[in-house]
Amino acid sequence: MAKNKQPVTPAIRMLRKHKVPFTGHLYNYEEHGGTAVCARELQVDEHAVIKTLILETDQGDPLIVLMHGDRKISTKELARLLGVKQIAPCAPQTANRHSGYQVGGTSPFGTRKDMPVYMEETIAELPIIYINGGKRGFLVAMTPRDVIKVLQPAMVQVAQP
Repeated sequence: MAKNKQPVTPAIRMLRKHKVPFTGHLYNYEEHGGTAVCARELQVDEHAVIKTLILETDQGDPLIVLMHGDRKISTKELARLLGVKQIAPCAPQTANRHSGYQVGGTSPFGTRKDMPVYMEETIAELPIIYINGGKRGFLVAMTPRDVIKVLQPAMVQVAQP
């Protein structure tokens, strides 16, 4: 892929359909590099790089959690909030099946399955966030307000340092 040619993924199609202003940012993806690599490559604060995580309840129901790149999810707290016994990350192949994206390139936009979305509420306080555009090595910058408008996530407080 040429460095200046941005991919048109299901996420990008959905953002365009909803007329969401965004800017695309390509970077050199590193296997298992996570949000630290994204932040370093784009020269932005890792707190503003938002992870899209696919998890499942103990009943096998998938859900999406949007979390700051420099924080972890308290799955116990999330399970308590949702009234289920347990929530755990999906195996990569299961996450790929639910989202339609490859792990490392998972976007909350344009997923294969409709899943409930939960967003750490402090993300809404940031002026700009960087979130996956549906391909490894590709983030989109946008306002949290637009994420909320399109995804209508439930706001939660489940972050851990």
